Amino acid sequence: YASRDLTMTVGHTLVDAYGFSIPQAWESYEEAMNEYGVVLNRRSMKWSKLLQGKAPIEKNLTVKRYVRKGIPNEHRSTIWMVSSGAQEQLQSHPGFYQSLLAMEHDPKLEEVIHIDMHRTFPDNVLFQSSVEPSQRTALYNVLLAYGHHNKAVGYCQGMNFIAGYLLIITKDEEKSFWLMDALIGRILPDYYSPAMLGLKTDQEVLGDLVKAKAPAVGQLMTQFPGIWTLVVSRWFICLYIDVLPVETVLRIWDCLFYEGSKVLFRVALTLIRHNQPEILMARSLMDVCECFKSITKGPFTQDCHHFMQKIFAEPGSLSMATITKMRESCRQRIIMEETR
Repeated sequence: YASRDLTMTVGHTLVDAYGFSIPQAWESYEEAMNEYGVVLNRRSMKWSKLLQGKAPIEKNLTVKRYVRKGIPNEHRSTIWMVSSGAQEQLQSHPGFYQSLLAMEHDPKLEEVIHIDMHRTFPDNVLFQSSVEPSQRTALYNVLLAYGHHNKAVGYCQGMNFIAGYLLIITKDEEKSFWLMDALIGRILPDYYSPAMLGLKTDQEVLGDLVKAKAPAVGQLMTQFPGIWTLVVSRWFICLYIDVLPVETVLRIWDCLFYEGSKVLFRVALTLIRHNQPEILMARSLMDVCECFKSITKGPFTQDCHHFMQKIFAEPGSLSMATITKMRESCRQRIIMEETR
């Protein structure tokens, strides 16, 4: 898995290993990818050794440490499937995905999914309609099947990006469907239901965590009611897609499938704590919004290996038990406010 595999040329366009066009500053990108390629080679050898002749991978501290240091692409699909429970679901329901595609489809569901097709990664060569085979058909199928499977959610904007990333990594519709099911059905709270209560709750939870772990920023944010919805709803609903660089997002997802949704808070807290001086210079709502857009860009987030080390050190301890407790109280607060 050498650095040379991290880029390829399609037509006259230079794209990364996932089909996305490469940023203009090619020299700095190439240098970063060459350095990261060395890390990947090392991790790849270690993973191959760990998985050698093993039955399904078990969850333990060694595997957790390996996951946090990054899953090489050749093993990513397998590890995501096993650690999220998606593999078990796929094996327990043979033919289920195909049966969803074969059933009569809801025209309204078809229409809303169809509208978002051309908006999904227009700069990615794999999703362009002129390319054969285009991933658009697979994307449409996965979203349609999921909409029928989970009628309470149906389809919600943001799900197209998630399904797209899953297809890029698994190159398989059925696996992508079951990984969507794991994410939306089990790993994430209800981000995508019409009321989006889980999303609203997690924005409040983040607000409370910032008050505890970056009090000066917490104090600033209290001046702007509803600010968290404006600045972080896209972070959570798209699971950092189109917010952070591709490689960094995939490293976050490695931990998301293995450890659960608390990693989303670790990422947000690290971005905020690392950029406190810039955020604290904001004088208006517009300043805050602009600042939250800019803190996701640049060398800090581009260097995914260093960034991932920071998310497990910078915010300090953050247990799932703490998150669960905070979610319960924030959820109650929101329900009370909405029923007034």
